[in-house]
Amino acid sequence: MSAVTVDAPVGEGRIGVRANLRHIGALARRNALRIKQDPESMFDVLLMPIIFTLLFVYVFGGAISGKGHQHEYLNYVIPGLLAMMGMNIAMSVGTGINDDFKNGVMDRFRTMPIARSSVLIAKIVVEMGRMLIAVAILLGMGFLLGLTIHTSVSMLLAAVALAMLFGASLMWIFILLGLTMKTAQAVQGVAMLVLMPLQFGSSIFAPPSTMPGWLEGFTKYNPLSNLADASRALVNGGAVAHSVWMTLAWTVGITAVTAPLAVAKFRKKT
Repeated sequence: MSAVTVDAPVGEGRIGVRANLRHIGALARRNALRIKQDPESMFDVLLMPIIFTLLFVYVFGGAISGKGHQHEYLNYVIPGLLAMMGMNIAMSVGTGINDDFKNGVMDRFRTMPIARSSVLIAKIVVEMGRMLIAVAILLGMGFLLGLTIHTSVSMLLAAVALAMLFGASLMWIFILLGLTMKTAQAVQGVAMLVLMPLQFGSSIFAPPSTMPGWLEGFTKYNPLSNLADASRALVNGGAVAHSVWMTLAWTVGITAVTAPLAVAKFRKKT
């Protein structure tokens, strides 16, 4: 993700791109060291892909593909879960930002001669690293249970890259939410109200053709459905272009709207 040059606080001059990148690198290292000091914060990344894979394959798989044919559901649900990983990890960014303000960490950053965007971008960089680990575990579980790639390794990597890009855009939404809500619990509560309809009202777990007409219509406009369909086509073969371009359009649109709002909110938050 490219750094954005923004105006520095009064009296500090303008921060260049090179300096901004150094600040992002230093802040990302700081965030990574915090994870090293608190390894329990990685439990969601390490366990969530395993639990979700086993749960949905052996609970939904029999209902959709027939009892004893759960392995056939693998190639449907694993690409869909790529979309789910990004959204669940993005939620933790919002609660983390909220907690950092409560602890006074963000107040210290705002007194330093660094671009305000660098603090938030560094958060996203580290969370994307966590997401990459979660995706690797998800795919590892998939292959262990019998996932088959019907296209090529490069297409699988393209599906992962697409999920990572979309996940990064979602992080801006949850950063903005974390900066807006008063408590981390409130961030989680609102996030779940958003997550549940988007995740289950999509093509991640079941074909939209099995849903009522009104819900099937909703899934067509759900960005998670576009990402799930794109990932599925990249892994299993089929028409790719429309779903990929729709996912990229959502990614650019979400980032273009929420990133400036999040940086502005970060400057003004007390």
